[in-house]
Amino acid sequence: MARFVNIQTNFTTGELDPLVRARVDLKAYENALETAQNVVCQPQGGVTRRPGSLFINELGGSPANGVRLVPFEFSTSDSYMLCFTTDRMYIYKNKTLITNINASGNDYLDTSTYGITADHLDHMCWTQSADTLIIVDEHFAPVTIVRGAADNLWTISNIAFDSIPNYAFTISVTNPAGTITPSEISDKVVITASSAVFNATHVGQYINAEPQGRARIVEFLTTTTVNAVTEFPFFDTTAIANGKWELETGYENVWSVSKGWPRTVTFHQGRLFFGGSQSRPSTIWGSKVGLFFDFEPVEGLDDDAVEATLDTNTFNAITDIVSGQDLQVFTTGGEFYVPQEGLTPITPTDFFLSSTSRNGSKEGIRVKQLESGLLFIQRQGKALSEIAYSDVQLTYVTSKISLLAGHLLKGPKRMDLRKAVATDENDLLLIVNEDDGSIAAFSLLRIQNVIAPSEFTTQGSYLDVGVDITDIYTVVKRDDGGVDKYYVEIFDNECLTDSAVKGTTETSLDMSHIDGLTVNVLSDGYVELDQTADSAVTFINPPTTSCEVGLPIDIEIKTMPIDLKIQSGTRLGFKKRIVEVNALLYETQNIVINNNLVPIRNLGAAALDSAVPEFTGTKTLHGILGYSNNGQITVTQSSPLKLTLLGLEYKVSVHQGT
Repeated sequence: MARFVNIQTNFTTGELDPLVRARVDLKAYENALETAQNVVCQPQGGVTRRPGSLFINELGGSPANGVRLVPFEFSTSDSYMLCFTTDRMYIYKNKTLITNINASGNDYLDTSTYGITADHLDHMCWTQSADTLIIVDEHFAPVTIVRGAADNLWTISNIAFDSIPNYAFTISVTNPAGTITPSEISDKVVITASSAVFNATHVGQYINAEPQGRARIVEFLTTTTVNAVTEFPFFDTTAIANGKWELETGYENVWSVSKGWPRTVTFHQGRLFFGGSQSRPSTIWGSKVGLFFDFEPVEGLDDDAVEATLDTNTFNAITDIVSGQDLQVFTTGGEFYVPQEGLTPITPTDFFLSSTSRNGSKEGIRVKQLESGLLFIQRQGKALSEIAYSDVQLTYVTSKISLLAGHLLKGPKRMDLRKAVATDENDLLLIVNEDDGSIAAFSLLRIQNVIAPSEFTTQGSYLDVGVDITDIYTVVKRDDGGVDKYYVEIFDNECLTDSAVKGTTETSLDMSHIDGLTVNVLSDGYVELDQTADSAVTFINPPTTSCEVGLPIDIEIKTMPIDLKIQSGTRLGFKKRIVEVNALLYETQNIVINNNLVPIRNLGAAALDSAVPEFTGTKTLHGILGYSNNGQITVTQSSPLKLTLLGLEYKVSVHQGT
């Protein structure tokens, strides 16, 4: 019977895909976990219990049909989370629902006249400039949302475009009788016909002439005169004979009720860009510089409107456009960008798109921007990828972030990123899974190539996630006395339960939103007996400073099967027993190792009915029973208290030894 000592110094690989179970040769295997449930991996290498969530309010407006969280940053001191349901927009600030919107008495903004219904929330896209949020979807006209002079004053309206680009959906060419005469060779011209050939419907249509000349009609004056702008100059200003010119019609506004509306939107280099529309899903349009709602390409000057279409061998419906180092375009068929040399801005003469990869991105999931690159979910929802510029290859390169944790992606539906603001945090990418209502949480420190995934679960299903600078909001479907309810909740580092209600010196807390469910109860940091939630939960020991009631959070940290590196080879097929575990802890109040509760509290009269102290240091556990082929360590909790695990040293007994 041989004994070996091993140590896992960190958990920076996070939860490892079962498909990688045999890859004991990988360096990542040494730092991996088989299960990382409801924990977050830290940049220093440890794992800590994820924050609990505070209950804010129940949603109305048919949330069962769809919801969408949209962040809105009004100023450095005022930021909001907007939650859309059918015909409603709820507004949150500093973890609180804003009420009495526009002095209406309602706790939401009425959006019923703007077409923002549940059917359209999944593919909704948005961008922001100063105090204005622009929201688009191919099924409704673009809208602007503006915050007024106070938190509860908001306006919503449709964009009033100065001009909309045209496209010949059903082109037709005719040769009207008579001659035409241009007043100028180029630029703005007045075209005069010898007979009544023009009418008001010809605005936006074209005149082609021989031997040369093409002009777009911009204003109808009379049946014989129109104002036009040349796209190709006329040969001279003499009359153009009958049969030597033609009227080209069939051009319509690319955005309208009949043709649909823009799919995606962003600001970039002083222009407003729309990517794709219902009728032209592969075209991108840019406004004039500084004139965000003017898309009329008139003279082709550097600050004029721009337009380009993705004509490739695959269908490229645009799913998102992002303003980064370059203007980057994500489609169902691949990833593209607008090449720019140095600091040269985009102009009509050099506006074209170059392909970077052919992965395709999933509709409805917004691309997220890291310092290292852009993160997106591939079209089939099976992989999380990063696209970043390579100084070596002088182009954009795509890599699969989820290569070692693809099992955590279970029908991804929404995604958002919380950027690190402290040294004990990584960037945290949160992906909501539609299949089981979990969240795949990727803790990222790309400069150190750290990708540490874990999984968040709760009693219910996560439907959406959104980040307001540092605050993480979620929409959760929960059971309330046998009825599905939809709640907005926010992760809180001071919270130890889910869908929690917190107080100070109250003798009871209202928990009617989760009737019939078992809840954890904390009074002044002391864990009382669990109760069944009813209209109110009463404390056995009334608090003097703080209290909390909420749903339990199941914590599980399970190591990979032990790989003993000895000269005689592996020991995968040998029976193993963990004899002793030394757990390195930081500010921990409760920990269970292989079903054995590790004592934290020192006994004594002063310990009764008081909070468990936080422990930092090493806790040793002896006498662990049972042999297995894997020899794994499982860390759980028996109480809703703090837990941070920095590392594990353990002694292993191997049957048949060396």
